[in-house]
Amino acid sequence: MPGSLAHLVRHHLAALRMLLVFTVITGIAYPLAVTGIAQGLFPYQANGSVIKDNGRPVASALIGQNFDLPPRKGQTTPVPDPKWFQPRPSAAGSTGYDPTSSGASNLGPNNATLVRTIAQHRAAVAAFDGVRPSSVPADAVTASGSGLDPDISPAYAYEQVNRVAKARGLDPVAVRKLVEAHVSGRQLGFLGQETVNVVRLNHGLAALK
Repeated sequence: MPGSLAHLVRHHLAALRMLLVFTVITGIAYPLAVTGIAQGLFPYQANGSVIKDNGRPVASALIGQNFDLPPRKGQTTPVPDPKWFQPRPSAAGSTGYDPTSSGASNLGPNNATLVRTIAQHRAAVAAFDGVRPSSVPADAVTASGSGLDPDISPAYAYEQVNRVAKARGLDPVAVRKLVEAHVSGRQLGFLGQETVNVVRLNHGLAALK
């Protein structure tokens, strides 16, 4: 019996030593190494891709945001500001790009609610941008899978050029060139589609004279 007890104790001590070793490796050393490499080589990405204005954090390039007019007394529905490029709809609804409300609707293409919502969005976008409903891109009327995507298609960005230029009294050619400068190519040259980050685009627009 004493021999069996000693054998059991040795096994438990060995297990405890392994637990402590792997706790130090995976719980302390590895996180510190990854954090150090990230902060040393990719500080912008590691700290949330924060966009700053005069040193003050104003947004993250990873999460979309609404660009609306200041709400009036009694107003419950936000009104988009014509002076800014608008993002695609957010799945979070009236709460805007709320990270705690991330998620898709899971509605199929034949769902009556989705079809009606898209038709309403298409008519609203067409009237707001002064274009034909048939020319409104799909991403202008549908949310992304996460509902937080800050990217839109170049087609949707170019569609908004004339409206933004008119609202700001700018040359449409200059605004179009700004959009062109913010078009990001496909990942690795062949994955996905070209995109425009609306948050970065509007940050550049604020500095455009």
